[in-house]
Amino acid sequence: MDAIAVIGPAWICALALVAVLGDALLPFIPSGTLVILAVLRTSQTEGSPLLLAAGVATASFLGDLLLLQLARRSAPTVQRRLAHRPKLAASVERVQRSFAGRTTRRAAALVIVARFVPAGRTVLDLAVGHSPDLSRTFLRWSAVAAVLWAGYIVSLGWLNSHWFDTAWLSFAISCAAATAISSGIAQLVRRRRRELAV
Repeated sequence: MDAIAVIGPAWICALALVAVLGDALLPFIPSGTLVILAVLRTSQTEGSPLLLAAGVATASFLGDLLLLQLARRSAPTVQRRLAHRPKLAASVERVQRSFAGRTTRRAAALVIVARFVPAGRTVLDLAVGHSPDLSRTFLRWSAVAAVLWAGYIVSLGWLNSHWFDTAWLSFAISCAAATAISSGIAQLVRRRRRELAV
């Protein structure tokens, strides 16, 4: 087997996992796009989607854990940064209140939905990082959310790689679908928030 054919996908998979780990802290990282690219590059290798999904879920959970610890240990620094970003501070405060007042089922829904909303994971991790008593519930549902998101994003890339003949078309449609789904969920969250505010 050609060494480049093996090394190329391995580097893309490693890059995708690093991106998933880091996008809790830096939500502008296109982790979903990189995971889809990794899926497309490895889709013909037997068992690779399952291994990649397991790696993505683990990286996603570890990213939440990392940001949670950073938010807790650097609370004064985080507070100062939030003071300069009032919209983010308001979001963190709203999520904190919402998460604290929820039943277990609603807290689970909040954590899972946040993983599918752009920057939702970052805001939630920062909010929970300021409330150590919420951490246990959060981490349990964060693990579930990580598995669900990994299964969703890997399946999206894998299905499109088998539905379309060309890699670039599979990639474009997978990315467009992921963006549309995230935007749709974000829209539903905003609408629900407005309804509750009335």
